Amino acid sequence: MSAYLSNRRGFLKAAAAIPIFNALPSYPWGRDLAFDRTAWYRQAKFGMFIHWGPYSQASVEASWPIMVPKPGGIAEPDYRALAKKFNPTKFDPQAWIDLARQAGQKYMVFTTKHHDGFCMFDSSFTDYKITSAPYGKDIVKQLATACHEDEMPIGFYYSPPDMHHPGFRDTSKPASENWHGQPERPEWQSYLAYMQQQLRELLTHYGPVALIWFDGLNNQEKYDGDHVLRMIHEIQPATLTNDRIGVDGDYETPEQFIPTAIPTKGIKLTGVDPSVSGKLSASVPRPEDFRLWETCMTINNTWAYNSNDHDYKTARALIRGLVEVASRGGNFLLNVGPQPDGQIQPEFQERLKAIGAWLTLNGDSIYGTTYGPIQNVEGLRTTSNGKTLFVHVFDWKPPACTIKGVEARVLSARLLANGMPLKFRQNQSQIDIEIPQTAPDSNVSVVALNLF
Repeated sequence: MSAYLSNRRGFLKAAAAIPIFNALPSYPWGRDLAFDRTAWYRQAKFGMFIHWGPYSQASVEASWPIMVPKPGGIAEPDYRALAKKFNPTKFDPQAWIDLARQAGQKYMVFTTKHHDGFCMFDSSFTDYKITSAPYGKDIVKQLATACHEDEMPIGFYYSPPDMHHPGFRDTSKPASENWHGQPERPEWQSYLAYMQQQLRELLTHYGPVALIWFDGLNNQEKYDGDHVLRMIHEIQPATLTNDRIGVDGDYETPEQFIPTAIPTKGIKLTGVDPSVSGKLSASVPRPEDFRLWETCMTINNTWAYNSNDHDYKTARALIRGLVEVASRGGNFLLNVGPQPDGQIQPEFQERLKAIGAWLTLNGDSIYGTTYGPIQNVEGLRTTSNGKTLFVHVFDWKPPACTIKGVEARVLSARLLANGMPLKFRQNQSQIDIEIPQTAPDSNVSVVALNLF
């Protein structure tokens, strides 16, 4: 079975044996990965993050302009008023899915509610939502339905902080004064109930949910995360959760950076690089010590659509970023901020398609792999699927590529992109692989070593 099909069908075997799960909607990507709830996620490696809401109309970041205002920025009343004219008539969920497929992305994570409190779904517990805007239709419902029909795992970003709810903070004051929340107020319990009610809506009205991506900001313990996770797993046992609600989830979430060492259990990654020295680490942990993780990153410098932000990462940089992440066993969640009309801007599309073109030829070195035995050697990165060691060569220096530290016997070597066999010599200390004069790929060329 190809890595692609295995991922699509692999989401839910773990829950098949749990009675409550059998009463839930069937998961289209299947039940064939034994009892490991994270197996499909470990195989997927590459996903699409989507930050979208009324804020896209003003080319400002999601929520932060009212939480930490800047001189000359948008005023809070004007920010709130954006919802009254939000009408993304060109939103086409299938176009987003098709783009993710072309990019080689295996799952999607959509912002159902950001810190500002605006809901992109038809919640029964607020009027500050997409169905009360001029657009009038449930965005999350349309996207989730299309994803299920296309067998694309869909996850929901949900913000525990909520600047709009009077139980979260005293809304008679500017959000900039109390955006951290006020759990000391008696109204706090009403907010926790509201949050749990909305999560229950997302888990019962929109079919199978691959994961819940929390973004809890500071002092996340105030959200009663243990109770929230129990509730999630009672409703959908296979739904994964990240680490941003004050309790340990299924995976860690470094943001806008790639750890320089393989993450291990017991190290908090949110905003912190696990490499103590700050230098590249060559250590390889035992499998039982590995900590599942995912880097989320933007293509330019903002999560939301911003017509003024033209500082785009190159396709080459993004491809190498994906390789860096995979070489340390992680997932890469790459963000797009759709335009106000619902379309994804051409600059993002171009880069995503370029990544997809590279993955078409080299995807076996990413999907279904984990960190390789050789770490942070200058000029190359490695991934492994057990039987094959994939060597991603950043610095192509013919006539030979030398690799030290491979203990297994190498049976054969080839260029992954075109299958061209390569001559090699192996001794106890190193492998010398004869490589062509010209690199097969200017972004990253991959040599596949079949192991005994």
